[in-house]
Amino acid sequence: MTDKPVEAMSFEEAMAELESIVGRLEGGEVALEASIALYKRGDALRRHCEARLAQAKAQVEQITLGADGAPTGSEPADLE
Repeated sequence: MTDKPVEAMSFEEAMAELESIVGRLEGGEVALEASIALYKRGDALRRHCEARLAQAKAQVEQITLGADGAPTGSEPADLE
């Protein structure tokens, strides 16, 4: 577990830490109080990842739909 604020993490960083936490919790070797802290951190990481995915989905929808809501076709998208 890192001390980095969840909000400052990239999607990949958050997922990696979440996977580590899940592994530790599933291992059953963590004391109760530590398990609770890990669970809380894991929940925050999960929510962060879901929000980042929702943002990415919205960006993709904007790329694939024009201003009028119609598909933009096969023209290359400007990602910047």
